[in-house]
Amino acid sequence: MTTPAEHPWGRVDDEGNVHLRTADGERLIGQWAAGSDPAEALAFYERRFGALETEVELLEKRLESGALSPTDAVKALDKARENITDAAALGDLASLETRLEALAPQIEKAREERKAARVAEQAESEVRKNAIVAEAEKVAAGTDYRKGADRLSELLDEWKALPRLAKAADDALWHRFSGARTSFMRRRKTFFAEQDGKRSEAKKVKEKLIAEAEALSSSTDFGATAGAYRDLMSRWKAAGAAPRNVEDKLWKRFRAAQDVFFQARDEANAALDAEFAVNAEAKEKLLVEAEALLPITNLETARRAMNDIADRWEAAGKVPRARISELEGRIKKVEQAIKAAGDQEWKRTDPEKSARADDMVSKLERAITEAEEALAKAEAAGDARKTKDLAAKLESHRSFLAMAQQAQSDYS
Repeated sequence: MTTPAEHPWGRVDDEGNVHLRTADGERLIGQWAAGSDPAEALAFYERRFGALETEVELLEKRLESGALSPTDAVKALDKARENITDAAALGDLASLETRLEALAPQIEKAREERKAARVAEQAESEVRKNAIVAEAEKVAAGTDYRKGADRLSELLDEWKALPRLAKAADDALWHRFSGARTSFMRRRKTFFAEQDGKRSEAKKVKEKLIAEAEALSSSTDFGATAGAYRDLMSRWKAAGAAPRNVEDKLWKRFRAAQDVFFQARDEANAALDAEFAVNAEAKEKLLVEAEALLPITNLETARRAMNDIADRWEAAGKVPRARISELEGRIKKVEQAIKAAGDQEWKRTDPEKSARADDMVSKLERAITEAEEALAKAEAAGDARKTKDLAAKLESHRSFLAMAQQAQSDYS
């Protein structure tokens, strides 16, 4: 026989029966083996209650954190109620049931919040999907086939991540989005097919240009061939791009042919420059003679000397290209100074201008004589007004005569 044991929420009688105290009285929840310690029975059923209490606490926390959907929360609540009802455990089962009942309004509130969140989420999704469709249609209307395809792919990924709308609305937007993508990708495919054709044709053209360039590379007609290479370069640019995997190779071959020619031309020019250096020294000596004529003091002497210098200048021959501008510039200054002196002399001795000056002096002298005679008559007649006018006219004629005589002296 066992010794009865008491617990705040039950007892073990002397026959080993375990009872739970409830508001409706005692309820038999189990039996403990006779002869064993009844405290162990109480501890066992108390641990069962602890497990139920832990289950309720966990459900409360999961619901509070939002980890459970309202549907899953209802299922968990029903299961917890089932576990607690008529449970073989020692403890305040009624308080656990009360705590479970308190969760029902929370679950309903969470359900409403989730419903509102879904409505807001769908509204936001609708706005974003409309924006995606509008952008997709804008991209599809363009011709940026590289960036456009990447952007449409990004928009598709974003579309997939968004919540679905009501079926009719979602299908309508998807139809527009999918149509824009399909239209763009078809045009893109056609465009790149055309580009491939153009690149293949450009490859053929450039291969012909390379053959021409290589044939010219050994030419020693440097002036004409340099012009031919400029023409080849213009045609190369006009041909457009060849396929990417061969464009660089084609360019290297084309450029290599030019390099062979221009290197040979540079070497030939360098040899000529060395040969022409002696000519440059001769022309430097001629420049000393020419520049010694400045400033021009005797035009005829300067002209004769310059004609002799010019003959010897031509006979001296070509000079290095780097010296041409310098030497030609210096000799030209002397030539221009002689020409300017000649122009000035011509102006001074121009026969037509001299004759016009002589004629003007003669006319003014006659006009002065006539004015003096008329003035004398007016004074004799006592005509004061006429005398005044004739005196002013005479003064004007004398003033112009002085100017004409000065011009006449410039041509004498």
